[in-house]
Amino acid sequence: MDPAPDVDYDRLFREVIALIQEYGIKYSDRSSKVIEFRSPQELSKLVDLEVGEEGVNTDTLLQLCRTALDYSVHTVHPHFFNQLFAGVDEVGLLGSFLSTVTNTNVFTYEMAPVFTLIEGELLHKMRELIGWPGGRGDGIFAPGGSISNLYALVIARYQRFPETKTRGTQHLPQMVVFTSEQAHYSMCKSAIMMGLGTDSVITVACNKCGKMIPSDLDAKISKAKAEGLCPIAVVATAGTTVLGAFDPLNEIADVCEKHSVWMHTDGAYGMSAVVSRTHRARLLAGIERSDSVAWNPHKALMVPLQCSVILIRHEGLLAQCNSTKANYLFQQDKGLYDVSFDTGDKSFQCGRLNDALKLWLMWKAKGTHGFEKHVDRSIALSRYLTDRIRTREGFELVLEEPEYTSVPFWYIPPSLRNCADPEERQRQLSKVAPLIKAGMMTAGTVMINYQPLGKLPNFFRMTVTNSPKLTESDMDFVLDEIERLGRDLVM
Repeated sequence: MDPAPDVDYDRLFREVIALIQEYGIKYSDRSSKVIEFRSPQELSKLVDLEVGEEGVNTDTLLQLCRTALDYSVHTVHPHFFNQLFAGVDEVGLLGSFLSTVTNTNVFTYEMAPVFTLIEGELLHKMRELIGWPGGRGDGIFAPGGSISNLYALVIARYQRFPETKTRGTQHLPQMVVFTSEQAHYSMCKSAIMMGLGTDSVITVACNKCGKMIPSDLDAKISKAKAEGLCPIAVVATAGTTVLGAFDPLNEIADVCEKHSVWMHTDGAYGMSAVVSRTHRARLLAGIERSDSVAWNPHKALMVPLQCSVILIRHEGLLAQCNSTKANYLFQQDKGLYDVSFDTGDKSFQCGRLNDALKLWLMWKAKGTHGFEKHVDRSIALSRYLTDRIRTREGFELVLEEPEYTSVPFWYIPPSLRNCADPEERQRQLSKVAPLIKAGMMTAGTVMINYQPLGKLPNFFRMTVTNSPKLTESDMDFVLDEIERLGRDLVM
């Protein structure tokens, strides 16, 4: 029996495609709202969430589609700056559509012949950009940077103790991982999933710019070894989540070599700077000394979510670490092709989406130089914003010179500018960003994230990644809007 007898599929497809086109046009217009915010209780009344025993008709489905789009966050909007991703590339979007249309699983060549070859080519190109000789090594597309980081730590453990694959860890010394105090929280999540526990993640001090201090790393590794602990990995960060800081990779690599410890670089956000001839040396010197690298093109390169890779300098380690040779899927006696192209056995997953096609089509359309212009433009706009904040009354930079595309800053309303008590000023300043953010969400004019950091009170973090659609006027608009929403606050 047809589960939805009243659905006209030709009309549904036609009108949804038109709706998608209208959506892109509408929310690229700066006069539209970034969000039409409603509370969970209000939204539950506006959207028919319940799924029933009988299907609905075409008109109802189309209305549900419109409602879902209307009340979503419009990340394509030029004034969406809330996360480390923003906007959507049209070619990448088409790649996402094509991936869904083919509806296949990238675990064997026989199921995904074109996509398997595309993935292999992209991984080779990305390793080449890192600087590994001949682009050799290993890698795989993963469902997000957190999983890419998990891959790296599992492989680091396997490289140190190969027997963990079969015997587990009960007989081994307590293993520890070192990362900066401003590293991504996925390091602790990975330790939980690996059975190491969060106590096994030892944090290393950062300087005032958010960069790991290599001498503290060296001292903490030495201390851990003296206490009988076993260091298995150091995680450097290329582009921290909050400050956009890049750790000193060459100096960290020196420490890792001294102690014979695996070096992973979490470049989920910052690795896209590798395509820039202007900024690569400044930000990523020493990246080629990493044993593994995480990179999310869906962040700074505007590839549609999600698009993340884990890249390994050492050939064959992924399969050695993760392969279980399930003979109902990864048969070794296939006669039509080389079974080394059945890459799924080195993945944590069985079901794996085709996240490579959209990146490949974008790379074909733009070339590496097109990506370079994108990154350079994002950094240029970030520097413009930094200069405007530096000279504008009521605004203060958290970092005097942000390195990448994130600009952290405070807005100080007039009622707080003459506060003589430093502690009271800090306490009141922490309330400012949440209040202004609530005003932004209600007005729907702009979205920017905020957070505290250590002893620093809440500050805004403006991230510029949607650079092809942005101008300097957009940077000025953000500051004007923050001032409009915050100037009458009484603290």
